[in-house]
Amino acid sequence: MKMVVSSVRIFNSLKPPSASLTAYSTVHSRSPSSLDCNFCRLKGGFVSSSISGSCQLRAIVRDKGKRTEDHPLVGDSTDKVDENQVMEPERDFAGTSYVPVYVMLPLDVIDMKCELVDPEGLLDQLRILRSVNVDGVMVDCWWGIVEAHTSQLYNWSGYKRLFQIVRDLGLKLQVVMSFHECGGNVGDNVHIPLPQWIREIGESNPDIYFTDREGKRNPECLTWGIDKERVLKGRTAVEVYFDYMRSFRVEFDEFFVDGVISEIEVGLGPCGELRYPSYPAKHGWRYPGIGEFQCYDKYLMKSLSKAAEIRGHSFWARGPDNAGSYNSTPHETGFFRDGGDYDSYYGRFFLNWYSQVLVDHGDRVLALANLAFEGTCIAAKLSGIHWWYKTASHAAELTAGFYNPSNRDGYAPIASMLKKHGVALNFTCVELRTLDQHEDFPEALADPEGLVWQVLNAAWDVSILVASENALPCYDREGYNKILENAKPRNDPDGRHLSAFTYLRLNPVLMETHNFAEFERFVTRMHGEAVPDLQSFPNEKPAKPEGKDGQVDA
Repeated sequence: MKMVVSSVRIFNSLKPPSASLTAYSTVHSRSPSSLDCNFCRLKGGFVSSSISGSCQLRAIVRDKGKRTEDHPLVGDSTDKVDENQVMEPERDFAGTSYVPVYVMLPLDVIDMKCELVDPEGLLDQLRILRSVNVDGVMVDCWWGIVEAHTSQLYNWSGYKRLFQIVRDLGLKLQVVMSFHECGGNVGDNVHIPLPQWIREIGESNPDIYFTDREGKRNPECLTWGIDKERVLKGRTAVEVYFDYMRSFRVEFDEFFVDGVISEIEVGLGPCGELRYPSYPAKHGWRYPGIGEFQCYDKYLMKSLSKAAEIRGHSFWARGPDNAGSYNSTPHETGFFRDGGDYDSYYGRFFLNWYSQVLVDHGDRVLALANLAFEGTCIAAKLSGIHWWYKTASHAAELTAGFYNPSNRDGYAPIASMLKKHGVALNFTCVELRTLDQHEDFPEALADPEGLVWQVLNAAWDVSILVASENALPCYDREGYNKILENAKPRNDPDGRHLSAFTYLRLNPVLMETHNFAEFERFVTRMHGEAVPDLQSFPNEKPAKPEGKDGQVDA
């Protein structure tokens, strides 16, 4: 039995937030999940992710000795903090592990012609990031741009110019192999579809896409059912992914050799995440709906039929008929309600098959990624599906492919698969507080803190590296403190911590005076250095210093 531990007991350093985190609508790296977009829709305000616009670059970066607010590029913030506000005590992270901090670049930094947009403006922004000791940046290499028109004809030109700028500034690169569509959800301002030649195949064979029970296709990414089917101009899907990765490795060899590329994150599904596209806004999903199973293309149904035949129950070759719809709640359905069919003989068979297809896809693609990028750190991203976590069935996780009801650890098999390939885990939602979720959507029975704790420990238990990123834009100290608490857990007897953190994302709001000052303070603390304005806990002993590699210094 999996024991659900109180988040308050786990994170004993947390204090009740004085206000909910403000969510802005911005486009998530690897195209935002529809969760992000709908949070933003419900919470308000829209923020452009473009590097141009209201925040025009107009000065040379400040020297390191200058205060952030003195820099003319860093605009005035309209969201000031009350100077009389009493701050909650903070942990002192001076002397703790050095956790590298990366920043995601805007989604439209490369246009559809594979040309770098506004290189001079980007250069100035990168100089500012470098001046506050950011370690590097993350960039998506979009399949829909690079191999846009013709199979196996690749255009990397804009990325090459971008990488040269990053290298010249002494920054590192996390590069995402983005095999999915960017955009198409509420609030998105960038749209990068799958390659044209793939879409042409999809017109005559729409079963190359994930499909829901009603037959609605989702062209956000390719179904895992064609991983081994030669339906893409004579190639299987995994061969297409491998050829793309191998072309990238050859084209950018110098950036691997000199260590500029520190990590390759391999896209494994929608938004680059290893999950089914179970909650697409384009099909009407709204938070906190449970989503729908996405296994109704002919290739996955063939796989299900084979599994049912092997089990000896051919009539199980079907999806659940009582699992509700995208915006159902668990208790409204016969499948997900307490004591529902999810825990029946058939339910366990179906969920085992559905989740194993997810693990097998990751296994196949990451094996080839290791061939393409031998000697380079490789990462895979999991989404933080935290709504309905406090129910027995964990319905939203089940439809996304994470077989994680209250009596089963659904993340251990994924962690074991990543361990097999020596792949790091990148996990989201480390900035979210359970109390905030209860205030904003009490009906969702969400627990992001409990989910983060479970996933981090599933990875650490098999000794793989764990990195993370924020699920929603974060500009305030409470959000940063939450990230720090997860990055460097208090009193961990093994001294475990995140291997890196990637911030979502470089945009004009981040560059506002107060916001950027908070970000600089956050970077300093992630690096294990002291800050002068710390509201310390009483009688807290400093941690033993560690080096940049996470090892305790002698």
